Amino acid sequence: MDNPADLTASEAAKRIRAGDLTSLKLTEACLARIEQREEALQAWAYLDADLARAQAQAADDALAAGGPRSALHGVPVGIKDIIDTADMPTESGTPHFAGRRPERDAHCVALLRDAGAVILGKTVTTELASLAPSKSRNPVNPAHSPGGSSAGSGAAVGGGMVPLALGTQTGGSVIRPASFCGVHGLKPTLGFISRRGVTLQSHTLDTVGVYGRSLDDLALISDVLGAFDPDDDVAYPRGAARLGQAVAEAAPSGGYRIGFWKTPVWDRAEPRAQAAIEDFAGGLGPACREIAFGGGIERISEDHQCVMSGENAHYYGPLYDKDKSLLTEQMRGRLEAAFAVSARQYLDAVNRREVHYEEVAAALDESDAILCLSSAGPAPEGFATTGDAIFNGLWTFLGVPCVSLPLLTVDGMPMGVQLVGKRREEDKLLRVAKWVEGQVAGRA
Repeated sequence: MDNPADLTASEAAKRIRAGDLTSLKLTEACLARIEQREEALQAWAYLDADLARAQAQAADDALAAGGPRSALHGVPVGIKDIIDTADMPTESGTPHFAGRRPERDAHCVALLRDAGAVILGKTVTTELASLAPSKSRNPVNPAHSPGGSSAGSGAAVGGGMVPLALGTQTGGSVIRPASFCGVHGLKPTLGFISRRGVTLQSHTLDTVGVYGRSLDDLALISDVLGAFDPDDDVAYPRGAARLGQAVAEAAPSGGYRIGFWKTPVWDRAEPRAQAAIEDFAGGLGPACREIAFGGGIERISEDHQCVMSGENAHYYGPLYDKDKSLLTEQMRGRLEAAFAVSARQYLDAVNRREVHYEEVAAALDESDAILCLSSAGPAPEGFATTGDAIFNGLWTFLGVPCVSLPLLTVDGMPMGVQLVGKRREEDKLLRVAKWVEGQVAGRA
């Protein structure tokens, strides 16, 4: 058998249900891979191997006694360390929360446990899921950044340590690490996955997302997590998520229309990234055409930054007031700038959100998905920065679903292709993504 640590989550889950693999054997393989690569990658903030083994054995026992709890049964998952876990610390990458032990699981973690998943450990986050680079390293080349703020999750999945992981995005913290680490990443519609039990910095932007090794993996875990939670103010009522079915039923012949948008921040992309995405768009043939928008959307990134700053000031300002010496220089600087955002600036930006979305939604009436860069370039060398989130924040601001596909290589480093859809249309977006991957595979 292949090393179980190298399996996609979907394949591992099938083998567990068929009795060809145990959750314990899969978990042991993940722990062995962590032992092998953690010194170089530093992806984990907390790991208790015995606790992981106990969960895996319990999953195997439950399977033997009564069958799988879900299609995800027995599969290990890494949890970003701003998401509460009752049996592990949640420190959010800051001394302010050192030693913090939540009393209960976050809603998304509780759903994973109920589904029979193994909570393998807590992955490294940047300080308060913000700017300051973390200790984590890129799994393709440890001399490069894995991105931020879900650095540990991207590195852990990309490094073969765990098949699935949770991240969060306020600017670009799911899609950019996926791009840098060469894995699949999904930032769903705002409110698709509950944020209850997640450290918030922006209640209108913060979005829980997922990492995997395939589109099937993203669908597998999203079907578990995409449950309505009335206690999250941005959640919306809907039926059970069926993204796995959507991916399975995606038509290989397609017939999809892809709108390639350079976005108003095209000049922030590196020339090598510009060339790579233009070549990729051209390779999709007549199914892909370049699109443009009117002038009003030019300020969308500025509006995103204004809203994020105003809400950062609310959520993290008390930590600054309590003891700013416990914050990094980057965080202090961000908050001091945020304190200067006026109520009028903030509300004007909030009120423009729907205007911008209407323009994008109109374009998506003519196209099945928008194609654009996942990141401004491949992972930067060194650790002075986590990279530029400029190609992500505009989509976070609009609350739309985005997926990053690891389909490009630039100077030996991976770089993602980003596809964007309408709000609440994850199923359609993943079908289009599967078709796009098929077009690339067909040219290989």
